[in-house]
Amino acid sequence: MSTATESRSSVALLGAELGEVRDAVHEAARGVVERYDRRYWLECARSGRFTDDMWRAMGEQGLLGLGVPEQHGGSGGGVTETVAAMEAISAAGVPLALYLLTAFARETILRHGTAEQCERFVRPTAIGDQRMCFAITEPNAGTNTFAMETFATRSDRGYLLNGQKIFISGVDAADTMMVVARTERRADVADRRQGLSIFVVDVKSAGLNFDLLDIGMVMPDRQFTVHFDDVEVEADRLVGGEGEGFRALFDGLNPERLLTAAWGIGLGDFALAKAVAYGRERAPFGRPIGGYQGLQHPLARAYARLDGARLMMYSAARAFDGGSNAGYLANAAKLVASEAAVDACDAAIQVHGGYAFEAETDVATIWPVVRLLRIAPVNNEMILNYIGEHVLRLPRSY
Repeated sequence: MSTATESRSSVALLGAELGEVRDAVHEAARGVVERYDRRYWLECARSGRFTDDMWRAMGEQGLLGLGVPEQHGGSGGGVTETVAAMEAISAAGVPLALYLLTAFARETILRHGTAEQCERFVRPTAIGDQRMCFAITEPNAGTNTFAMETFATRSDRGYLLNGQKIFISGVDAADTMMVVARTERRADVADRRQGLSIFVVDVKSAGLNFDLLDIGMVMPDRQFTVHFDDVEVEADRLVGGEGEGFRALFDGLNPERLLTAAWGIGLGDFALAKAVAYGRERAPFGRPIGGYQGLQHPLARAYARLDGARLMMYSAARAFDGGSNAGYLANAAKLVASEAAVDACDAAIQVHGGYAFEAETDVATIWPVVRLLRIAPVNNEMILNYIGEHVLRLPRSY
């Protein structure tokens, strides 16, 4: 697992406690990514199959159990450790969106679910028996979660779920799906935050169907439109109180922001390492092109920006695990990490020139994924809106 930053101690950047945690998780991840490397990941992505062997290895190394208490079958630790794992596999060029989704979705259950729900839904993910995807985005709502139309109606057994979700990652490789739906119509509540509920649904439920989207990215986690047609959901699959999903949802979204930051930082490291190695070797004019400031300075700038994002990400993760309000830090970490990743990948493409677009070089293949992170799972403009309104106390801008 070679990165442009591997020669620099984690302790030097993050301090003794955080640095040692990061190093320990990265060492565990090394045992996975050296067996299931970028070539394996690309083969899975291009053949339309999930990285099942890699997932099993992550379970064997204890990575799937990070952030889950030992009493529920996990390895212990918190979001900090999960973030370190996502950063490590991304830095090796083998990120898995389904790892991110499983990790942050179960955080919602751990914080707001019952003990029985933790055993039923969280434990299987911690030991590698199940994977969980997440469904919130809708065709007619997009970023405006409060405008969602997917609705859960009370029934004799619990609820009947109807509606549609889009851009849902990894449905075909998941066992369960965390679904956000309305249990009260938007028009029937005084506060738009009211009436949202969270359910855990079996992917193989009758009435649940999904269609593959034609997305131009090389990734083993594919994207789907999901249809719910009178899907029966038992009452004990409701996480938290009915209509009280807003608070639980946003408790889960802070880890999502941080895991997305880790994805971006890791892929930024991966792209930067390729660029640095190529810049040291490529010498069409008799000296390495890495010695030219026109190429060297963007790489140096990308390195500094990635480290700045890394510091914010780990600070936010530690604050979240400590029970502090990490909303600003988590959002800001996602913002700066996604932008730093784009800068690093762009610099890597420029260093490689035309070879960046050659399949064997495998540089331009990174670009769509890191560029996506400025849009998903929340676009950076909405993060700036959040900072402007809730941190700077400026008037609402949208």
